[in-house]
Parts: sequence; C-alpha cells; structure tokens
Amino acid sequence: MVHPRHILLADDDKDDSLIFQQILEELPISTHLANVYNGEQLLELLNDVKEPLPDILFLDLNMPRKNGLECLSTIKQIEKLKGLPVIIFSTSFEPDMVNLLYKNGAHYYIRKPNEFVLFKKVIHLALILTAEPPLAQPQREEFVLSKQSISNENK
Repeated sequence: MVHPRHILLADDDKDDSLIFQQILEELPISTHLANVYNGEQLLELLNDVKEPLPDILFLDLNMPRKNGLECLSTIKQIEKLKGLPVIIFSTSFEPDMVNLLYKNGAHYYIRKPNEFVLFKKVIHLALILTAEPPLAQPQREEFVLSKQSISNENK
C-alpha cells in the first residue's frame, strides 16, 4: 500500500488554497493536505513537536506576518526542519529574489501559472521531483519549475 504524501500549504489566499486542493485531488498521487494561512501559523505548526513533519511544504512568497523568505530562512536554521523540502511559489518573478531563495535553501521555485492545467502540471512535476528522500537541492538552472520544465519532462 502506498502511503499518502503529507503536504503542507502555506498560502494566505483562500481561493488559491482551494485551487491547490482541487489540483491535488486530480493528480494520480495519493496526498493529504494541511493548510496554514500566514507565516506565523506555519512556524508554530512546524515547531510543534507533537506533529509529524510534512513530506513537503509549498510556501507562498507573499504572505502577511512573515513572508515566504522569512519563513524559509527560519526553517533552514532549525535542525529538525533543515531537511524539509520547501517549494516556494508566487505570482511574481524577480530574478534577485529567486536567487536569494535558492541561496537560502529552497528546493524549487514555481511561478504560479494563471492556467489551471499548467498549474496542475507544474505541481505534479514538483511532487515527482521531491518523491525520493533524501532530497538534494537541484542545480541553479533547474531550480525554477515552469511551463518550460513541463515541456522538457515530456521529451
């Protein structure tokens, strides 16, 4: 029996969270989704020793209280959280920020596509790429998952 992947989504946009949940339901991967809606909630949950760590964290870059970069920096400084795969996603794409996220230890960066089908494909690719532990950070040129990444995978 295949155990579901435990996914934690940190995103303050409730509509985006519903879309993410719908995407997971349509993928051929068994998952269990938990949501938090700001950076403080995220860090409280991850620091709670009673909770098992998720298999993967999808972290929105632009959130209230603590943004994705602040959360990532904190996560990578905590011993028990260092190995947690973190995928940052955002509607924006600023090369300097993407480089900073890479340097701070994020595993992948997704620029949220505005098409459901593309978003579904890039989330599926992210889940495939993070399926086998231990997970190493990819080379910098493979860090951003995009429409281009999907077409490269299908070749």
